[in-house]
Amino acid sequence: MPRFHQQGEGSRAKLIRTDRLCSVTGPNVHPSQTRENPACYKLAGDRREIPPCARRAKISRMLPRSSARSSLPALLFLSLLLSLAMPATSQQNEAKPAQPSHADAPVVVELFTSEGCSSCPPADILIQRLDTYQPIPGAHLIVLSEHVTYWDHDGWKDPNSAQLFTDRQSSYETALGQKESFTPQIIVDGTQQVSLTDTQHMEEVLNKAKDGPKIPVRIGEVTVDPSNPGVLRAHVETDANDDKHNADVYVALALDHVESQVLRGENKDHHLVHVAVVQQLTKVGKLSKGKTFAQDIQLKLKAGEDPKNLRLVAFVQEPGPGKMLGAAVTKPAN
Repeated sequence: MPRFHQQGEGSRAKLIRTDRLCSVTGPNVHPSQTRENPACYKLAGDRREIPPCARRAKISRMLPRSSARSSLPALLFLSLLLSLAMPATSQQNEAKPAQPSHADAPVVVELFTSEGCSSCPPADILIQRLDTYQPIPGAHLIVLSEHVTYWDHDGWKDPNSAQLFTDRQSSYETALGQKESFTPQIIVDGTQQVSLTDTQHMEEVLNKAKDGPKIPVRIGEVTVDPSNPGVLRAHVETDANDDKHNADVYVALALDHVESQVLRGENKDHHLVHVAVVQQLTKVGKLSKGKTFAQDIQLKLKAGEDPKNLRLVAFVQEPGPGKMLGAAVTKPAN
């Protein structure tokens, strides 16, 4: 369920707007195809609920007719989104998981989400499917799930939420010229927002990001020393920065797979599954114009983190946050 996040004073009057997910509701949806969403948004100041806009539609009803006119990759997108409404037992004949090649162009797909948001599970599943099936030819979609905190007071505290991701999303809103933060929100390569209700636009944005210039980023072998299992080590390097701007180099440590049984809040009694759930996001250096970057890094693991359930993402991004210039992902050596 999209959520508006209040920033500054006097903004409550600005929070009332029609949400995209609500606006797709139509009078011709048959009752057997519907499910309620408790409310589309609330006033952030005093948490008073606005009367529900009663979004009623399965994911398949939310897809625009124009998406059917797209190419074969778009049809795969359509298939992935339609499958969000299918039970698990009916998904046995889907495409097999894809293995990106080294020649594929990296595209970073960030999802801002929360376990307290009732409209977020379909986006969580979409990100999982983009990660698994890699539907854009020639692209390596590097996904990151970043769980925000502003839903934590509504009955369920997301165990993976952090203020760092709330602040990062807020910075994106400023950079993208938006007034409020909401979930779910998907941002591609730091510059474009996409909606899971518009598969054609999503395909166009991902293809455009794939075709843009990239700075090669490499991650050396990622290891966890058996004598010191609480520390992860790796080497990150890039080619020369031929962009017009200096950039920052980040590493994100993410859990490969997370499952959660939600006990309270809007997703009460739902079993949620997430991929690439970011636990740490650290700026490790700068990549100046015309220069290369090379640095050994080490990250302290949280107690109980299984190195086999981790992935390490390194990316180069213009300040702002701005455009992604390059990225890579790998997993610790077994």
